[in-house]
Amino acid sequence: MGKVEGVLVLAGPTASGKTELAIELAREFDAEIVGADSRQIYRGMPVGTAAPTPQQLAAVRHHLIGFLDPHERYSAARFARDATDAIEEIASRKRRAIVVGGTGFYVRALTGAVQLAPHYDEKLRERLAREARLHDGPFLHAWLASRDPRRARAIHPGDAYRVLRALEIALAPKGATRCERDARSLVTAGIPFAKVYLQVDARELEERIARRTDAMLGCGLLEEAQAVGSDVVAASAVGYPQAIAYLHGWCTREELRALLARATRRYARRQQTWFRSEPETLWLPRDAVARSAREILGWA
Repeated sequence: MGKVEGVLVLAGPTASGKTELAIELAREFDAEIVGADSRQIYRGMPVGTAAPTPQQLAAVRHHLIGFLDPHERYSAARFARDATDAIEEIASRKRRAIVVGGTGFYVRALTGAVQLAPHYDEKLRERLAREARLHDGPFLHAWLASRDPRRARAIHPGDAYRVLRALEIALAPKGATRCERDARSLVTAGIPFAKVYLQVDARELEERIARRTDAMLGCGLLEEAQAVGSDVVAASAVGYPQAIAYLHGWCTREELRALLARATRRYARRQQTWFRSEPETLWLPRDAVARSAREILGWA
């Protein structure tokens, strides 16, 4: 196995241009990209998740993008293990790795800044899946708040996946422990890293979100949402509930556009709030990221 020189972790709000910047950096530093997005991992959802385009995927090798069935659940612990494995595999080919994504808990798990939750038995998970079919998001979030108020405050009621995962943790028997093989991160693997949050001017981000909204609607979001359906794990991603509402006739096309833009802005604000409390994170403008990779990681 090759020695891992160090990993650049590039986070930032949705629509901030992380993917484009990561590709530029990958070309400059002879690197490959490891995704850190909890929805881009799913197959068949490139429009709604703003996954890298076929051209971008062809330009630079990507890992952990579009490899999972939309019905399948995926944990932060599994992501940290898979991403660390991918980074070590990239190093074995004497290349560098850039981790890119806006899913805060994935980034925190990968960089070892959190004690990952246990993986519990399937009976509990099946029970919660049944509850999710019977009850709406606010009910499940209220249930979580009654069991773990601190964790509930950190999760948006509309984030069904994280609410269910948190309930799985809260309802597990005391003393349950996770599998040792899940306990992988850059820290446990002894891999140095630089964690960067991409700063974007508020007005520019607003304009980028508006352009993304129009692009999603023009590139087949509605058709994609209809094909994916509303009963899969991945359908809670921003864009899909709004698209499904339009397909059911619950809003007009203009209302759909406004709902999409508003949901994306709210998600971007939640990301910014999360990363303000993320340890060891540098908040940098686009033109300062490459210099930091050179100075902190020693990338030539």
